[in-house]
Amino acid sequence: MNFRGRHKHLAAFSYASLTDVILQLLIFFLLSSSFVVQPGIKVLLPKAEAGEADNRQDVIISLTEQGAVFVNNEQVTMETLGPRLAMALGSKLDQTVIINADRTVNLQNAVQVMDIAKGVGATKFLIATQPP
Repeated sequence: MNFRGRHKHLAAFSYASLTDVILQLLIFFLLSSSFVVQPGIKVLLPKAEAGEADNRQDVIISLTEQGAVFVNNEQVTMETLGPRLAMALGSKLDQTVIINADRTVNLQNAVQVMDIAKGVGATKFLIATQPP
């Protein structure tokens, strides 16, 4: 009696099932990426026609409509903004300071924040806007 089965190896491999799995993963990641929400402080940014996206890890100062000031999502007062900003910048004084101010914030408050940042050694500034 011969109990051994005959095992035949396939000469060609079908990529159809692998292609289906890759396509389903691609669709999943594309759909789930639209649900990613940027965490942080809610501010209504001013609109700008010309602008560019910036994804670097820099120091972000947020000014809210209520007058609250945040350095990298940590609330500070105007008096403690300088030391906290100096600590956030550290020895990397060439980092960009991004001012993320609500559109209703008084311009004087934004200028005051820039003056404090310049006082601790910051040299590069960006004002965050949102596309129309």
